[in-house]
Amino acid sequence: MDRRSFLVLSGAALAARAVPLAGRVGGRRVLTLVYDRSIGAMRAIDRLVP
Repeated sequence: MDRRSFLVLSGAALAARAVPLAGRVGGRRVLTLVYDRSIGAMRAIDRLVP
Protein backbone atom coordinates (compact mmCIF):
# COMPACT_ATOMS: atom_id res chain seq x y z
CA MET A 1 0.00 0.00 0.00
CA ASP A 2 1.49 3.30 -1.02
CA ARG A 3 0.85 6.78 0.32
CA ARG A 4 -1.87 7.62 -2.21
CA SER A 5 -3.99 4.55 -1.46
CA PHE A 6 -3.57 5.14 2.29
CA LEU A 7 -4.88 8.69 1.89
CA VAL A 8 -7.82 7.44 -0.16
CA LEU A 9 -8.69 4.80 2.43
CA SER A 10 -8.41 7.21 5.35
CA GLY A 11 -10.55 9.75 3.45
CA ALA A 12 -13.17 7.06 2.88
CA ALA A 13 -13.13 6.20 6.58
CA LEU A 14 -13.67 9.84 7.51
CA ALA A 15 -16.49 10.18 4.97
CA ALA A 16 -18.17 7.07 6.37
CA ARG A 17 -18.03 8.62 9.84
CA ALA A 18 -19.74 11.78 8.59
CA VAL A 19 -22.77 9.86 7.28
CA PRO A 20 -25.25 9.30 10.11
CA LEU A 21 -26.12 5.63 10.57
CA ALA A 22 -29.73 4.65 11.23
CA GLY A 23 -30.23 2.96 14.58
CA ARG A 24 -26.85 3.92 16.00
CA VAL A 25 -26.67 3.96 19.76
CA GLY A 26 -24.97 6.74 21.70
CA GLY A 27 -21.25 6.70 22.15
CA ARG A 28 -18.03 8.25 20.98
CA ARG A 29 -16.15 7.15 17.89
CA VAL A 30 -12.36 7.00 18.12
CA LEU A 31 -10.17 6.83 15.02
CA THR A 32 -6.76 5.28 15.68
CA LEU A 33 -3.85 4.93 13.27
CA VAL A 34 -1.72 1.82 13.76
CA TYR A 35 1.24 0.37 11.87
CA ASP A 36 0.35 -3.00 10.34
CA ARG A 37 3.48 -5.07 9.75
CA SER A 38 1.70 -7.55 7.47
CA ILE A 39 1.00 -4.86 4.84
CA GLY A 40 3.93 -2.65 5.80
CA ALA A 41 1.85 0.51 6.14
CA MET A 42 -0.38 2.49 8.46
CA ARG A 43 -3.99 1.40 8.93
CA ALA A 44 -6.98 3.29 10.32
CA ILE A 45 -9.16 1.61 12.97
CA ASP A 46 -12.50 3.20 13.83
CA ARG A 47 -14.00 2.14 17.19
CA LEU A 48 -17.22 2.95 19.03
CA VAL A 49 -16.53 3.70 22.71
CA PRO A 50 -19.52 3.83 25.10
